Amino acid sequence: MRVISGNARGRALKSVPGMSTRPTTDKVKEAIFSMIGPYFDGGKALDLFAGTGGLGIEALSRGLDSCIFIDREKKSLDTIRHNLEATKLAERAEIYRNDAGRALKALGKRGIKFDLVFLDPPYRFKIIQELMETMRILHLLEESATIVVEHDADDVLPEAMEGFILQRRSDYGDTAITIYVCEETSPVETDL
Repeated sequence: MRVISGNARGRALKSVPGMSTRPTTDKVKEAIFSMIGPYFDGGKALDLFAGTGGLGIEALSRGLDSCIFIDREKKSLDTIRHNLEATKLAERAEIYRNDAGRALKALGKRGIKFDLVFLDPPYRFKIIQELMETMRILHLLEESATIVVEHDADDVLPEAMEGFILQRRSDYGDTAITIYVCEETSPVETDL
């Protein structure tokens, strides 16, 4: 694994020891960024279920201002720290050990809003819709934010969820990438 493009291009990324994580392959990562970028002019990202941190690090390398990495496994957090140091991107990152649901609530209390979110839970967890609903309710997303979901190709995610529109789905073997965009919401008009 490596950083594909941007100012950390070519830097090798360490994998999480053991078999508990499934890192996004370089081929899939390249496809994701050709769909959503390929480069960014600032913004904040959230890498939930971050694993190696490869997706968030790629986004930072390609121009995002900052990224918050969340994972509940200590081995993953140690790997993310190593990879951020190796790519010289550590000063633009925050790393937290937490369960995804609790992490989203904590971020909501801080009033942070994200332009880009990577959701890559273990395939056996069927919690993508629940997490997206939580992000919407907690106002964690900027208008037109992009949510990149990596999931089992056998799983078909809905074309629309409240607050989100499916922009694209692509399959790569037994992995699928589904991209949603946060709908722009207009304020409700009332007569006083």
